Amino acid sequence: MAGFGRDHPTMTDSSDPRPVYARAVALGGDVIRGVQPGQLRDATPCSEFDVATLLDHLVMVLERTAAVGRGDPAMSVQPVARTAGWADAWQAAAHANQAAWSDDALDRKVELPWTSMPGADVLRMYTSEVTVHTWDLATATGQRPAWDDEVLAVSLATMQRELPAEGRKEMIEEAMKHMPPGTPATFPFAEAVAVPPGAPPIDRLVAWTGRDPRA
Repeated sequence: MAGFGRDHPTMTDSSDPRPVYARAVALGGDVIRGVQPGQLRDATPCSEFDVATLLDHLVMVLERTAAVGRGDPAMSVQPVARTAGWADAWQAAAHANQAAWSDDALDRKVELPWTSMPGADVLRMYTSEVTVHTWDLATATGQRPAWDDEVLAVSLATMQRELPAEGRKEMIEEAMKHMPPGTPATFPFAEAVAVPPGAPPIDRLVAWTGRDPRA
């Protein structure tokens, strides 16, 4: 899961995205540590993953973000199937991100298979991905994280910019044509789900990505 817009307008928010990303990562780590061994084969709101494969995917997202910060291709990092040790792998990847995301990395133009964008916007995009999948994991394992309002605001603004409400299936199908050979042809986003006015920010975020927060 990631932003798939091919023509990417640079975000106007000039604030440093690293502290917000770090808080999203810290909360994700808390939820990962809260997973119980008996829950690993449980279903998640992200239908392509059970809890164990979602944990693999989350760790990959963090490792992929660090690779981008270092200037390596994002798709050079692929998920590793684990049976344990996700919390330690998450912590190691978090430290790798701290080392990788220099001021220069924020300014560098990043080439992704489906688009290019400044590093700062890539970090906002991965903040969104970490946050949505943290919700997936928390929901699947019965956890209730204390969501960070600024993380949610950045995540929602990014998703609304990168993932339009209309035509997203066609957009993602086009983006998949630019992915490396052998990439699974999955559709990570359903159509946006309507939520009531005044819904909590976390509900608005996950609903935008096609998840039903009331389910």
